[in-house]
Amino acid sequence: MERIEPGEMVRRLTGFIRTEGRFDSVAIENFRKMPGGASREIWSFECATERGGETSRRAMVLRRDPGAHNISTSRRHEFMVIRAAFEERIPVPEVFWVSEDPAVLGSAFFIMERIDGETLARRLLRDDTYARAREVMPAQLAEILAKIHQIDPVKHKLDFLAESGDNAALTEVSRYQENFRLLALEPHPAFELAFRWLLKRVPKTPRTTLVHGDYRIGNVVFGPEGVRSILDWELAHLGDPMEDVGWMCVRAWRFGNDQKPVGGLGSREDFFHAYEKASGTAVDPEAARFWEVFGNLRWGIITIGQARTHIDGFVKSVELASIGRRTAETELELLNLIE
Repeated sequence: MERIEPGEMVRRLTGFIRTEGRFDSVAIENFRKMPGGASREIWSFECATERGGETSRRAMVLRRDPGAHNISTSRRHEFMVIRAAFEERIPVPEVFWVSEDPAVLGSAFFIMERIDGETLARRLLRDDTYARAREVMPAQLAEILAKIHQIDPVKHKLDFLAESGDNAALTEVSRYQENFRLLALEPHPAFELAFRWLLKRVPKTPRTTLVHGDYRIGNVVFGPEGVRSILDWELAHLGDPMEDVGWMCVRAWRFGNDQKPVGGLGSREDFFHAYEKASGTAVDPEAARFWEVFGNLRWGIITIGQARTHIDGFVKSVELASIGRRTAETELELLNLIE
């Protein structure tokens, strides 16, 4: 990927927004790279625009591919899924423009509004400021997830979404088993055991919906009142909605608060009940358990992939390398879950 200095990025971005928005003038200020974004770069800025004598100022975020990756996703597709969620009044940023032309910023990107708030889960779980948020967020997250699963892909022209076939569980297990074989450089007996456990317990897929694909505390913007926005839709696909339910229960998202398995905030039973109430659909505890085990296995394979992205030289990142050291945590959790 072409290396572009921040000053040059601002110049190119200014021209892009002026053309795409048909503005008379555009001014970008406070352009800075934000922390986090292990797989995608995130830049924050204020954008002042003028058209026909009317001026406007918006806080915006640029989400850009930093380079090559082991698993490819599309910024345009992510943009369209977020736009669909926004139109269905789900709490997500409003999206403005998207480009896959490398001549603009060197790689694909899209621009969306910046939602102010906190994203660090450790602060949510520990700071007094978020005591009220800790109480209300499990139910909020369940209700939002139910709305996500009600998005109509046909209505919003999301025909590009990957489909899971007749059995979403078997499709996902097979896909990650193939990824594991490609990525792993050394044996992982706990993962092999988990694959065997899952393949013996594949549940049916009673309904197929839009699946967020990465629905967890780390992808939530929150404030003292609770959820403000749901982020990172790049893994959205069509599948079993229980995949999202199980993913929310993965141990890695509890940040040490293991007595509350749903993001360190609440119990599985309360989360399931809130989802059932909002969706009108019953949660099968055994299916949810299957997807929780799968979620921990999936996260373990992702940690290997993140490390390989760094080791293989695609993106040099201490964060990606450190994520790779967490593979052992998932192996222990899988042994505990399937014992």
